[in-house]
Amino acid sequence: MDTQQDFSTKGTYVTGSEYTRDTNYIETRITRDGADGYPVEAGRYRLVVARACPWAHRSTIVRRLLGLEDAISIGVCGPTHDVRSWTFDLDPDGLDPVLGIPRLQDAYFKRTPNYPRGITVPAIVDVPSGAVVTNNFPQITLDFSTEWSEFHREGAPELYPEALREDMAPVMKRIFTEVNNGVYRCGFAGSQEAYNAAYERLFTALDWLEERLATQRFLMGSTITEADVRLFTTLVRFDAVYHGHFKCNRNKLIEMPVLWAYARDLFQTPGFGDTVNFEQIKKHYYVVHEDLNPTQIVPLGPDTSGWATAHGRESLGGRPFGNGTAPTRPVDA
Repeated sequence: MDTQQDFSTKGTYVTGSEYTRDTNYIETRITRDGADGYPVEAGRYRLVVARACPWAHRSTIVRRLLGLEDAISIGVCGPTHDVRSWTFDLDPDGLDPVLGIPRLQDAYFKRTPNYPRGITVPAIVDVPSGAVVTNNFPQITLDFSTEWSEFHREGAPELYPEALREDMAPVMKRIFTEVNNGVYRCGFAGSQEAYNAAYERLFTALDWLEERLATQRFLMGSTITEADVRLFTTLVRFDAVYHGHFKCNRNKLIEMPVLWAYARDLFQTPGFGDTVNFEQIKKHYYVVHEDLNPTQIVPLGPDTSGWATAHGRESLGGRPFGNGTAPTRPVDA
């Protein structure tokens, strides 16, 4: 049985069967009470991301929306990696300026020597020890909203409001299993049968979202929540990567009028589009996935100017940040 590990996808895909994502993360949490040995403390931790990775992209959006830049520093890996690890090749001398390491792998090995699983982003590193605290990306952003509230900027939105959590859970679960992971299930299917099933699941979910968003501005109603962040990072990569590279080609995002308008609405909201780097996104997928793209040629298209066009979603009402305000500080790194 042939398997292959891909640090960007956090999964192992098996030739001849359905793609299965590895969800065994380092589940240590950074909390106010420090129950796991890592208390919330401004300046102590470094969030390591890659602009190309959709899972890491969530954490950069939430960090920016909540205004946690002064509390949690950020390290940015380049868009490509080798078989060992994500690398800090965008930094001078190829070293993270805070951690002083060339590879994210070094921080994982500080935590667990010869760490056996994928070296994934996002990861939060404890700067004093140089060791990874967690790479549990679904929990990282929820903890940014709840455990780090002392350090939120004035006017930060409520991305995980307690009153909506019960209703948000099934929506976010379906987005993860059918959309976020669904595109990968198509792209790394090991058989025609597995691909066909994955394709149907993905577009069934996108049709459901098209219907849900036809009458409300955001996934949970009139304001942006964590659910919208989780959907956006897949939608913004759809036409640039998933439609062609992953064979998710029933239609493009720009051919789904509601989802396309919704995605543009988010893209034009501070904290979303200003954290997108299309060139790094394309370079990552088309260069790293040599099995899918042996030539490693990166396509010049698609034209991304449409993301700045009017979306008309204001007609549905709502306030993106609720009672809060938009972030105004420049995007760091």
